[in-house]
Amino acid sequence: MYVLRFLDMDDELHMGFAFDGSTARIIKGNIFGDFDTTNKKVAVQKILAPVQPTAIFCIGLNYRLHAKETGMPIPDYPVVFMKNPAAVTGPRDIITIPTSCIDPPQVDYEAELAVIIGKTCKNVTPDEAMGYIFGYTCANDISARRWQKHAGGGQWIRGKSFDTFCPMGPALVTADEITNPQSLTVECRLNGKLMQESSTSDMIFSIGEVISYLSESTTLLPGTVILTGTPSGVGYTRKPQVFLRPGDVLETAITGMGYLENKVVEESDD
Repeated sequence: MYVLRFLDMDDELHMGFAFDGSTARIIKGNIFGDFDTTNKKVAVQKILAPVQPTAIFCIGLNYRLHAKETGMPIPDYPVVFMKNPAAVTGPRDIITIPTSCIDPPQVDYEAELAVIIGKTCKNVTPDEAMGYIFGYTCANDISARRWQKHAGGGQWIRGKSFDTFCPMGPALVTADEITNPQSLTVECRLNGKLMQESSTSDMIFSIGEVISYLSESTTLLPGTVILTGTPSGVGYTRKPQVFLRPGDVLETAITGMGYLENKVVEESDD
């Protein structure tokens, strides 16, 4: 099932499915608990990010070729950081470059597969972990590199948590729709130019291993989003470096999940 979170023509919020391009059927109840699919159709005014996360965990350096392009060694354990849930924005919404990140340019793109936890998860094995996944979606871990490296006190969270720095969507694709999440193509285009193209098979730590590691003596609540890492091709490793600028259009796509299309603006212009 492809689950949408959207506003109708009266600005009322719904969860829905069976989107035909203009209408969707309503889902009643909590998608992470008791819910029912209905035959009621409503017009879709605006598609939102498919979930409001209870938490966002992110995994750094989780693709072999990305680790290689950064010059970093393959990590022995998953590299974990977090993003502010308020950084989430929709699949067609703008990405805002903060005033502090304009000069010099520093805002980078990171296309990623996002995993959404569907039930309370703690102390699970990698094999068990897959049964706790409600679904998947496209995401982009937008990152202010100077903040990430120099202005965050040695922590990555600040440079990755500005408003709009986590576009997600367009739909939450339930786990039963994805036969093998470790064989998906992840792509990122900037102004139509292909910047990232890789397979989730290049992950250092599999999705099951990541969830198992995060759940060790730690409760992952329903609605937790896990960004599973970005492949090679990010902007700051290129020569010359490539950073997002006002007027750019960023596209993020993953096999079977649709795509994000986010225009970039400066904070003073949004």
